[in-house]
Amino acid sequence: MKQQLLHCIEEILKQKISEERKDVLQPLIDFIQQKVQARKPVNLNFICTHNSRRSHLSQVWAQTASAYYKIPDVQCYSGGTEVTSLFPKVAATLEAQGFLVLKISDTDNPVYAIKYNEDSFPIIGFSKKYDHPFNPETDFAAIMTCSQADDGCPFIAGAEKRIPVTFEDPKVSDNTSQQTQVYKERSLQIAVEMFYVFSQIKKQAWR
Repeated sequence: MKQQLLHCIEEILKQKISEERKDVLQPLIDFIQQKVQARKPVNLNFICTHNSRRSHLSQVWAQTASAYYKIPDVQCYSGGTEVTSLFPKVAATLEAQGFLVLKISDTDNPVYAIKYNEDSFPIIGFSKKYDHPFNPETDFAAIMTCSQADDGCPFIAGAEKRIPVTFEDPKVSDNTSQQTQVYKERSLQIAVEMFYVFSQIKKQAWR
């Protein structure tokens, strides 16, 4: 991984998680562990209302954490209950934290290729509905990253399991002097929790 990103991960690994948040994350750990133990693909679809901020941060950090801990056959996706665009500050925040971020289409809903190292397959980021053909149709966990999507979308077709792991929206800082700091803090919070999740997966189950 890029040195800048490794420095960021070093800081992530020093952070503590409350027992309350560990309880929130346990169903996600259990889902991943069950799949790994059965030697089946781990498909995670992170869902938020607009698929513009929290769901993308979760997708990127979960994919990165799975690679860091060498958990096999993990594919992370994201979607929304409606389509907007990946908010530019999310891309800028990830770039500042050490990711290589490339805008590969410049439209109202641009497509980004996000890489944690030069040789990895890129994580593709763009806003889409959760059931977009880019995402898995079946055998995935739907991780609800905002309470609005969790409340407003009671049924996710094809989801094997639905898991609420909600985060506060960094959007509240938009157009303020605190925006950069708030996006950084939310990204790091999500990163800390995704790294905790994958650190708990028992590797001996698939060796």
